[in-house]
Order: sequence, then C-alpha cells, then structure tokens
Amino acid sequence: MSAMYLAYDYPLLSAFWTMLWFFVWVLWFVLLFRVIVDIFRDDEMSGWGKAGWCLFVVCLPFLGVFVYLIARGKDMGRREMAQARAQQQAMDAYIRETASSGSRPSSADELARLSEIRARGDITEDEFRRAKELVLSGHGPGEQPGTATTHR
Repeated sequence: MSAMYLAYDYPLLSAFWTMLWFFVWVLWFVLLFRVIVDIFRDDEMSGWGKAGWCLFVVCLPFLGVFVYLIARGKDMGRREMAQARAQQQAMDAYIRETASSGSRPSSADELARLSEIRARGDITEDEFRRAKELVLSGHGPGEQPGTATTHR
C-alpha cells in the first residue's frame, strides 16, 4: 500500500494559474453585468436598441460585450458619473430640506416658551400679548411684521 501525497500532485504554478483563471472568470462576470446595467441606464437609447444590445450580449456574451465596449464604452463612464452626480445632488437636497425644516420652532413651541418667560416675570402681560399676536399671525416674536426671513 503506497501513501498518496495530494500536495505534491498539484504544483504551485498550477495553483497560481487556477487562481488567475478564477479571478479572470469573476472579472468577466463583473464586466458582463456592468454592460447590462449600462444598457438599461442609458436614457438616450430606444427600447428596441436596448432589446437588441441585451439579446446580443446574452446570446453571444464575449463578442457582444467586446463590441459594446468598442462601440459605446467611451460613454459608459460619462453615464455612470452623471448618475453618481444626480444621486449626490438628490442626497444634498434631501439633507438641506431635512436640516432646514427643523430649524424654525413651531407656533406651539414659541407660545410655550413665551408663557414660561411671562411666568418667570421677564416680560409684562402687555409684551406677552403682543408677542403672542406676532406668533399667531405667522411672524416670530423677534421679527417685525413685513420683514421676511431668508433660509440658506
């Protein structure tokens, strides 16, 4: 009965080539899916154009992807950058909107604060009444009627 050493049956260079081919295989699928995503991302291409490119890429994947990269590869980066820019602008707009909506207290909060100030005796009953009228009319207690506030 002879002993079998499996490590010696698969030399180091073969292991290297196996890892290289596995990496190329994964890279191929990443490229294939990026091309398919780019086909659907392009708003300028008609539906028939998208269907034709998808059929070409799915039926003849190697040839389809290489022809797509040659014919439309230059604009792939532009479309991806445009989408990233649009997503960033949408996120910035959402953050600005969310941050500015909480900056001004509600009328109920302002009235509660005015009531506390009056209870401490920091303002008179007449000052409280005028500030309350300003809050209820839509102007803050520190603002004069007729002046507009600007939010940045």
